[in-house]
Amino acid sequence: MATLSPPVTVRVPQTGKDGGSSRPPVYGGGGNGGRGDGSPDYVSRLRRARLGLVVAIAPIVMLFVSFTSAYIVRQGLPTLDQKTNTYIRDWTPVNLPIALLLVNTGLLLLSSIAAELARRQIARQAASAPVRSIPDFAVDPRNGLPWLGITIVLGGGFLTGQWFAWHLLAERGFYLATSASSSFVYLLTATHAIHLLGGVLVLLYAATGSLFHKPVEARRIVVDVTAWYWHFMFLLWVYIFALMWFVR
Repeated sequence: MATLSPPVTVRVPQTGKDGGSSRPPVYGGGGNGGRGDGSPDYVSRLRRARLGLVVAIAPIVMLFVSFTSAYIVRQGLPTLDQKTNTYIRDWTPVNLPIALLLVNTGLLLLSSIAAELARRQIARQAASAPVRSIPDFAVDPRNGLPWLGITIVLGGGFLTGQWFAWHLLAERGFYLATSASSSFVYLLTATHAIHLLGGVLVLLYAATGSLFHKPVEARRIVVDVTAWYWHFMFLLWVYIFALMWFVR
């Protein structure tokens, strides 16, 4: 014979509206960049930004690898002379303004060092941000030199030096369409300058972030990624300079 079991009472948790203690709100698990407590997870954002930088640098590397291959192949490639109907070598070595290019290299090196110091400076500011409201542990974020501004000034000095270098090339008779060799010199240096100018604009954006009261952690992400990009630009310029100097 079947027996009937007594009904089971299921208690529904109270929300604390009727005199009970209200439970704290439950946030998501941080799937959208949060830490699970409603605040942004800047550490995860920084990791994703660095990964994005690597992805962005990869096509730049491939671009200059293709330029290098074309540069070397075109140097040894003979062309057909229409007058004599024979193949000749028309590659003319470019008289580079070596002294000015060395000065520009020094400026870019100093700016790369300044960018690294700016990256470390804002990292310290971000680390001390949670305790700035405590009087005994207050930290003045203005301490130290404005390394970010120094980086921008030195980067602008490098771009100005490159402009003067192009003028010197023109005064020596080497224009963009003078020969294949001069065309490659302008192509390599101008492409690098355009990419570096993009880094300067991002640094200007990071420098003005404090004027719009953006969190120091968010500004740290921009400065950190741009500083690593700046180091890459310096190494890329050293490679381009060596290529133009030794492969003539």
